[in-house]
Amino acid sequence: MKYQIKVIAPRTLAGFHLVGPWERTVKQGFEQLYAWVKSQQYPAAQWIAVYFDNPEVTPPEKLSCNTSVAVPDDFVIPANSEGVIKTRLEGGLFAVASARVKNSDFTTPWLDFFAALEADKGYIFRDAPCFELYLNDGASGVWEIEMYIGVEKNAPHDVPTC
Repeated sequence: MKYQIKVIAPRTLAGFHLVGPWERTVKQGFEQLYAWVKSQQYPAAQWIAVYFDNPEVTPPEKLSCNTSVAVPDDFVIPANSEGVIKTRLEGGLFAVASARVKNSDFTTPWLDFFAALEADKGYIFRDAPCFELYLNDGASGVWEIEMYIGVEKNAPHDVPTC
């Protein structure tokens, strides 16, 4: 899988925090988010899912995520916004890859992306949430997304010379 390394600016987000298996909570969170955006008539341009845990070590019932839309830094959560939280998604150095998701299989592109990044010894993962930016609404059954993984340059190891 092809990817680029980019410096990403921080973003302010508004949305919902959910805990549980991502296959269930991400869908539920975006349903809640869509209803909230529609009720507030908010012109949401960037829809983002933020993943806080490693599913290889965290049990599914404890996985956490945010389903959010980007908002201005000075955004104030309006009345009648039960459960909506405002958060900050930190910026920094990220590996970024694009994917087409079919049949709601978001897992395969993420696994392919992680495998490609692990094979590249020039960068290592850093402690930052992964996130995906939705480029379309998936109404056709195909989602276009950008995936973001926090990275840092891998420090070269000094090899002693003889």
